[in-house]
Amino acid sequence: MRKLSLSAALICLALLSNSNAEEKMSMSDADKAMYAEMLENNPADMDIAEGEQLFGGMTTLDAYSKMLGVKEKDLPSYIAGFPRYVDAAKKVVTLSQTIQMAAADAGKAVPKLESKEMLKMTAYVKSLANGKKTSIDVKANAQMKEMMKLGQEVFEERRGGRGLSCNSCHSPDIIGQRLRMQPLPDLGVNRAAGTWPAYRMTKSETTLLDKRFQQCMDNALLAKIPLGSREMVGLEVYITNKTKGNEIQIPGLKR
Repeated sequence: MRKLSLSAALICLALLSNSNAEEKMSMSDADKAMYAEMLENNPADMDIAEGEQLFGGMTTLDAYSKMLGVKEKDLPSYIAGFPRYVDAAKKVVTLSQTIQMAAADAGKAVPKLESKEMLKMTAYVKSLANGKKTSIDVKANAQMKEMMKLGQEVFEERRGGRGLSCNSCHSPDIIGQRLRMQPLPDLGVNRAAGTWPAYRMTKSETTLLDKRFQQCMDNALLAKIPLGSREMVGLEVYITNKTKGNEIQIPGLKR
């Protein structure tokens, strides 16, 4: 594990509070009550419903399955393995990128990765795998091995004026300490891949995993890695592998 530079370490220590602070500090009673309510009535369910309509207006699950080279009945299990190498793309892609492929295959306008339409359709398609366990296979082929290696490099690379990386806040020796009154999570234990897309209470919106990565980069004053780039896909491969075997529950709910 790479060590933080002295300046980066001092910044982290300045931001982190004692991990032994009472749990109630991380969420007010009002927020806890709202969280409990949203667990029963997640606002992102509406995005999934809209995503189903948008997807149905663009293509069918049968056509989508054929494009991916699988039977429709096997689609949920296949979705649980993303990001993955797809023959039709000739590279490792995310679920959102397969939706772009489906649009092109159907002769429809290709939605941008940053669009609300893409967010909703991705949430819908990912929800088809609910109850399945994340089954990404980073040793499946040379392309997946390469993207796993790239993702780890992106995760550990210190960038920006503060010299921070994803690993700065999510390494084993940092997990559990607090940043802005919130405990820093173990991305594996907290099923990072299996519970995104998720509704973020603090943003009042549904967010995709790669967009969440960009939000973290913004907070750390890092240049945002573009959606769909090799580096961003690699990062999602690396993070998803940490949650391999955990149940998929879409939409998730995050503070």
